[in-house]
Order: sequence, then C-alpha cells, then structure tokens
Amino acid sequence: MPAVFEKLKVLDLTWGIAGPMATMLLADNGAEVTKIEPPGGDPYRNQLGYHVWQRGKRSAILDLKNAEDKKAFLALAQVADVLVESYSPGTTTKLGIDYATLSQLNPRLVYCSITGYGREGELAQRPAYDALVQARTGLMFEQRGWPEGALNHISGLPDPFPDLEIPQDQVQGAPREGPLFVASHWPSLGAFFNASLGIAAALRARELTGRGQWVETSLLAGALAGAAGVWQRVEKPDAPGFDTWILNSKSSKGHFQAKDGKWLHNWVPNPRFILQAAEGDTLNATPDLTVQNDPDRFGTGPEEILVMSHYQPLLAEAVAKFPVADWVQAAATAEMTMQPVRSIEESLADNAFVEDGCVTEVQDPELGRIRTVGNAFNMSKTQGKPGHAPVAAGANTAEVKAEAAKILAEAKAATAAANAGKKIKSPLEGVVVLDLGLAIAGPFGTQLLSDLGATVIKINGLFDLFWHRVHIAYMANRGKKSITLNLKDPRAMKILLDLVKQADVVQHNMRYDAAERLKIDYESLKQINPTLIYAHSRGFERGVRASLPGNDQTGACLSGIQFEDGGMARPGAHGEVGRPLWSFTSFGDTGNGFLSATAIINALYHRDRTGEGQFVDTSIINAALLNTSYAVATPEGKGFARPRIGGDQLGYSAGHRLYQAQDGRWLCFVLVEQSHWDELFTVLRAPKLAVDPQFATAEARAQHDTALATFIEGRIKAKTAAEWFAELDAAGVPVEIVDEEFSRRLHDNPEFQKQGLVVSYPHPVVGKLDQIGLLFSLSDTPGVIQGRPLLVGEHTKEILAGLGYSEDEVKTMEEQMAIGFVGMPRMPPRPAPSAAGKEAPKQGMAGMLAQESAKK
Repeated sequence: MPAVFEKLKVLDLTWGIAGPMATMLLADNGAEVTKIEPPGGDPYRNQLGYHVWQRGKRSAILDLKNAEDKKAFLALAQVADVLVESYSPGTTTKLGIDYATLSQLNPRLVYCSITGYGREGELAQRPAYDALVQARTGLMFEQRGWPEGALNHISGLPDPFPDLEIPQDQVQGAPREGPLFVASHWPSLGAFFNASLGIAAALRARELTGRGQWVETSLLAGALAGAAGVWQRVEKPDAPGFDTWILNSKSSKGHFQAKDGKWLHNWVPNPRFILQAAEGDTLNATPDLTVQNDPDRFGTGPEEILVMSHYQPLLAEAVAKFPVADWVQAAATAEMTMQPVRSIEESLADNAFVEDGCVTEVQDPELGRIRTVGNAFNMSKTQGKPGHAPVAAGANTAEVKAEAAKILAEAKAATAAANAGKKIKSPLEGVVVLDLGLAIAGPFGTQLLSDLGATVIKINGLFDLFWHRVHIAYMANRGKKSITLNLKDPRAMKILLDLVKQADVVQHNMRYDAAERLKIDYESLKQINPTLIYAHSRGFERGVRASLPGNDQTGACLSGIQFEDGGMARPGAHGEVGRPLWSFTSFGDTGNGFLSATAIINALYHRDRTGEGQFVDTSIINAALLNTSYAVATPEGKGFARPRIGGDQLGYSAGHRLYQAQDGRWLCFVLVEQSHWDELFTVLRAPKLAVDPQFATAEARAQHDTALATFIEGRIKAKTAAEWFAELDAAGVPVEIVDEEFSRRLHDNPEFQKQGLVVSYPHPVVGKLDQIGLLFSLSDTPGVIQGRPLLVGEHTKEILAGLGYSEDEVKTMEEQMAIGFVGMPRMPPRPAPSAAGKEAPKQGMAGMLAQESAKK
C-alpha cells in the first residue's frame, strides 16, 4: 500500500523546529525529501530533536553562493513538487531561489516559506527564536493567565472577584509574579501545524488547477494559533447566554498530588467523584459516579472560580489518601478525565503507544536503540510510516549532484507550462463536510476546513447550547452551518443519512463505540457513500485507553508536556520545586484538529487521483507526542542530555532565560553565538568577562551557569527594561521585552488586519467579535473566513428545505423534538456570584443555582 505522497519530491531548506518537522511529516507519508544543507552542515544539528525531525531524508551539502552548486540546486527545483524554506525575509531573493524565480522554472512547485514574523512589516527582521517570539507576543503571560481572565484582560476590564485570594499551592506556575518560561516551543509548533496544513491544501489544489503556489506562515502565526482560544475580544462579555471559561491565574486547574508523591490531573475537577470515591480506606469508584450523572459538576461561567476555590483543598486532601495508579484505575471505572503527569521519557516507554504506532523504535547511529514519536495520523488506504534514522550531513551529496547533472543533461524540466486545470477560488471549494464533533478537537479541525473553503455543516444535538455558550466553543465553530438533530429519533437519523449521501467528509471525535451504536461508523456510512472520507479524532491511542474520555489536559499529562512546562525535572535557582503546568496555548485539542484536517485533505488529494475514499484517524496523544518530539528515550525510558527548565520557570540557562529589570518588567535573552555574549558583556559594562576563563567559551559558561545568571540578574536590575532593550538591541543582542499589552493591541493592528491574521464580525449575542484569523496564506487559492461562529440550529430550516422537507413536516418534527432551531432549548441564565465569595456552598454548583433561584 503506497503512502499518500509516494513519489513526491521535496527540497528541505529549513532549520530549527517548524520546517524540519513539516518536512518530516511529508517524508513519513511517502515523499522523497532531500535536505539541502550549507557548507559545514545545518548549525542546529546539535538539537536532540534532530534525531527525530530529520528521519527519512537524504542530505546534500550545497553552497548556494557557488555557481556550480546553485546550478545543481536549480536543476533539482525544476523537478521538485514541494520546497520548504525558513530563511529570513529577503535572503532567498539575494540567493536567486525565491518563489518568483523558481515558479518560472517549475509552475507546479508548491513553495512554502516559514519566517519569524512574516516577510513584510516592522517586525519582519526581528530575531525569531521561539522564546523571543513568546516574549514579544506576551505568550509567556498567557501560560499563567491573568487574575481577571483572558477576555477581561484583552478588553481592559477589571477582575470580577478582586477580593478572592487563592493560596499559591492551589494554582499553577512558579511561586512568583510575572511571565513563565515553558519548555514547549509553542510558536514553532504552531508554525509546523500551519505549514503542514498549508502544504497539504496547496497540493490538493494543484490536483485541480495544475499549478503550484506560494504558502507562507510564521512563528508569529504559530503563536496566534496557540492563543486562538484566549485572544478573543467581545463587545459584550456579560451578555446573557455567553460564558467565559475558567482561564485565569487564580483558578485551580485540577492538579493533585497523590499519596506516592506523584501528580495527576483531573479536568474539569469532579468533586462528587473524588470525594465519594475516597470516603473509605480504599478507593470505591463505580460507574454511577460518572460526570454525566453528576448534578454538582462545575459549570461554564467565570463565577465557578468561587466554587473551585472552595473545593480545591478538600479534593487535594482526598486525592492524597491514595497513590496515582489507584486513582487512574478508579477514573477508568467512573469514566473520568484523569491521568498521571509523566515525563517525556516515561511517556516514550509506554508500550501501548508503540503498539498503536504513535511511538516508534529506531536504531539511531549515534544514540543506539531509541523511541520517538511515530505516525501523526493513520490512513486506511495510504498509510505512511516513520522513515529511516537521520543520516550525517552531506551523506547523499554525490548522489544528489549526480541526479542534478542528469536532469541538466536531459534538459528535463518539470513542465514547460502548468497543466491546464479548472479554476478554483479556494482549496476546498465545493467540498461538503459533516461535523459531528464535540468540544474542541473535532470542531477546530472542521473550522480549518471551512477556512479553506469547504461547506461545513455542524450536526448539533438538542442540548448543545450548553457548550456553545462558552467562549472556547466560539474559537472552533466559525464559518459553519448548524442543524439541530435528535439522533435518537428515526426521522432525525434519516436526515443525517441523507446528508451523508451528499457529503465528501464526515468528521467526529466521539468515542468510536458510540458511533457504532448509532450506526454512523465508517463501515455503516460507506455503504451509502462509497467514496466518503471518514475522519475520527480520538483522545488516546488505539488500545487500552481507547474507550476512556480524553482531552487536551490528559494528553498533555501522558505525553510529558505538563511535566516539562512545569519545570519538574530540576529545582529552580532558589530551590523552587516544579509542579505540573497546563498551558493555555497548547496544541493538544487544536493540534489534533490540525492533524485531522491535514489527514482529511491528504485523503481528498488521494481521492482526486483515484476516486477512492478512506478512513483516517488521529488523536490528542498523537499531537501531544509531536509537541514533545524534541526529546527521545531508550525503550526502557532512559533519557539523553538536553536543556531543561527549572521549577522557577525562568529558562534553560543564563543565556536563554528571563530577567527582571528595575521597573518590574521582564527581558528575555536567547544568546546563540559567541558574538552575542561578547556584545552582552560590553553592554553590561563587563567586557573582561568575554576573556574570563569562566565565561569565555560555551563549555565554561555551562560549567559556571549559576554564577553567570546571578551576575546578569544583578546588572539587569540596575535599569528599566526599556533602557536595557534600547542598548542591547542596538548592539545586536537577541533580546525582547516580555509584552503584557500585546494581546490588547492585537486586534487593532492594521498590519495584522491587512494580512488576515485577525478578523472581526458582528455577532448576535456578544456584539462585535474579534478573533484570530487565517494562520497561513496561499498565493493562488487563498483561505476565506466564511462567517462568525454559529448559533446552534440556526440553519436547520434552510438545510431541511434543501433536502425537500415541507414547512408542515418541519413544524411537526420541531414540536415532537426530533429537530430544533436556534436557541432551543433555552438554557437557564448564568447565576450571579455568591455574596459569600470564597465561602461557596458545599453542595457545589447545583446548590448555587438552587440558592440563587430561591433568592429571585
């Protein structure tokens, strides 16, 4: 069974993280990837992640400033299908390998550029290391959150509960104020997901148009992708029927330390389950403790922080009675979203992941037998697989140059002119997608398909309004049509199946056994639509956890994200002990969405060529393991040397961390080259340190890192952040001020508006709504924002009329609750916060609702 991109030729001119990961994904799915390295090799080859990201590729060293080498490269470009580059803006033009030049040689070439901040605008030439992008965009503040909550902060609104004080041990983040430096490379990971989806869309468009095009994304766009949920702005945040989820720095996040000292995560925390299961001397979990049957489960409004603050110490005390393994087993019985917090190395040692294929073993020529991330997604007809271990720099230079010479000798161009094809406005124009997804992981993926031009019909249930009133749901459901169906009614099921007959794609993230019970699994639906592409997004790997409920948090626990981002591997400078951190900008749910959208488009690409549909699937775990793919381990779970942040969450080392200035603001440094250190010491009025044996070389600095950090920390406190930034930036030191105000200026930035990075529209509930827009650009078939987030059921009549239903038939089905319309059924208004503040009633949210109703 050939992989979906079998025989495609890819030229990889990238380094760092985003580009190498994007080309790895192409190689995993059958493409022949040739990495073009500069003389001396890729300067980032010392990253442990390169043992993963360079797999399955050839390597050739070509000096593109040398006439003969450039001639060879241009020959390769003439027959390439995809080129991916990550040069700074303007560099490819100087080298003569820019899109305009190469598209003339090869009109079918898909050319992808990954920059730091885009190729135009005032930020285009800023140093674009991950930590610096997180600093400039204020992403480092979003890891902890704001006391007033994300939506209040972005609108400049006050903390609604200013008198509520939460002990430090009940919240996440280092025990200090200010931004948090995390281990995850969120901007680069976002750029990887953006680039992968953009390339897939461009290749699919090429099947129809016969032409390639220019795909562009950036680390800035990657940061925006990560913050899409929290960087929303609404005109009326207190509108009835709208809730802002509990995402602020004073909110506990469901982390608990068990009897054995290990941590687990239960989100959303479930008081009834934890307290009742832990009442005795042994854990007593039964299925009737499921969250679905819990009248006291937490709600969706910001006032829930009052209830959570009441319950957190009670839950912590209960969890501490038993070890983590017992809790995980009990959670499985009660179908709770609860999993242990593990290191990356523990995660890679999990044999269930290997059996699934989301982790793979390879014999690395330098490290020996290791485990790394495996398949990102599965395709029933065109399955890929991880490639061979990375080769040495230049290992295939002679072979690649010989191929180039042969191309030149045969005067073999890809195509003198692009093949004539149909004209399309967007890559997925005319594609119909049925979205049966829940929460974020499924719906975010189909929103990406809508942004690429697909017609997405959201199949809502009668009671979906409960979730769709939450601001997080707004970031995953724009540009869709909504029909409300009660699938327990045969008439509603018939409507769904009639839609399936006309659809190209069905996507959902419910547990697969539920789909089988409803008879909307792949085997059932392909009987009525043989060319259907059916996409399933899971929480976990296929296997022992497949039937368990999963979410972003459980994936981040099991994969090692929370362990690493919380600095749990080593103490901080002053002995701070790290604790789990759930990042608000993570790519678990949304990463799953990116992967499912990419797999769906790849399946469409295959169907365009063969007429064959197929089943594709991925999971939050797949996305999470990609997020942690900067690390590898032995099959026994032994790790290898790599940078680690400490419990103070300040950074990796003296030259790659945060420092607080005199005015309380923070600076972030990423010093990579020797010249950066020389310039830093000069600006700090300590030029002698550049020749001091303790600090003159990288090896010496690593040995005396603590002393060096202490020295820099003391000097930085002598001036304001702005004063230091002016001097350091002018001297060429890679530095940024960690910006607390970026999100507040984001939606009013004319450059971002022009580029489509942000988008605004009127919304009937919240008024003017500002959101993150398109995350990559396509030069010939651009994406399109098709409309605001849906209202549940608002297109029911329109869709049914299109299926031929009469007004009387529709009215009867509505009266008999087979279907529903917008706003049906109505939800109770959000309760006012308890006047008692943190003395929330012990019976939980249900009790609060009852009390508030009684007051009225």
